[in-house]
Amino acid sequence: MLYPLKFKLILKQTVWGGSLIASLKGIAPAEDKIGESWEISGCKGSESVVAEGPLAGKTMGWLLENCGDELVGKRIHEAYGNEFPLLLKFIDSNSDLSIQVHPDDTLALARHGCRGKSEMWYIIDAAPGASVISGFSKEISKEEYQKLVAENRLTDVLARHEARPGDVFFLPAGRVHAICSGCLLAEIQETSDITYRIFDYGRLGLDGKPRQLHVEESLDAVDFAVYPSYRTLYDKKEGETEIISTKWFTTSVIDIKAPLTKDLSGMDSFLTVMCLEGSGSIECGIPAFEGGPTKGHVTSIRRGESVLIPASALSAAFKPEDRLKLLISSI
Repeated sequence: MLYPLKFKLILKQTVWGGSLIASLKGIAPAEDKIGESWEISGCKGSESVVAEGPLAGKTMGWLLENCGDELVGKRIHEAYGNEFPLLLKFIDSNSDLSIQVHPDDTLALARHGCRGKSEMWYIIDAAPGASVISGFSKEISKEEYQKLVAENRLTDVLARHEARPGDVFFLPAGRVHAICSGCLLAEIQETSDITYRIFDYGRLGLDGKPRQLHVEESLDAVDFAVYPSYRTLYDKKEGETEIISTKWFTTSVIDIKAPLTKDLSGMDSFLTVMCLEGSGSIECGIPAFEGGPTKGHVTSIRRGESVLIPASALSAAFKPEDRLKLLISSI
């Protein structure tokens, strides 16, 4: 029988990372320059490992192989096989990330034999003047793009947006983007680690060597269209609010001061939970065995923690101690 799962820490040191993730998660900094915390991951080499309960020590791969339908849902298991479809992260940009783009599913499959990378950002906190880059501010051709990259002037034609707590940006594969300094955010993305780095300010990596660029590879990936808006607007209110609905994932914000219960019985999908503010608990109705009675399983959650609720759960009651703000995703 599966239950709501917490996972061991996966902290990623980056050249642009800082110290905010340790503060967010309430842990002592294990290393300098922690740029990412991979909260729930099925990526090879960085698979999540169950932290507690009867399944402690089991990897995401083991869970999918041994209880895939129960973990992610039958339709998702059929579509994705033994691959967890989402990668969830907390990101701290102490300095600007590279200007980059991700290939879509078709291009990534042809070139790399894997899925592409569409993603979203939820800004948890931002320093005064902090910003993100998403999309183009004016139309350019491929030839103009190559010239601007060669002259280190690509940022002249990119759209920069002020970053404020609660802001949401959806970044479909093909959209040129960058997280700039001073942002702490949650990222939800397809399970893929394919990034084409276009411009990186000439800096060196943690190994002291220049970081590889992928300008030629990016040419077939970039969406050169200019869009009216790049910011995802939603109604910031108490309760549950859906903010993103795509073929890759659906994400909502739950912001509550009183208990809220979700009926999960018809979803046939897992539910990921990232705690953005506050603390409380999640009580899930889990079938004791097929056709048997439902048992309540209570899991604590606090700011900086993430929980994977299995598809077998019939309900989830979110109970704040005072206030609880969660980012929840499903497929």
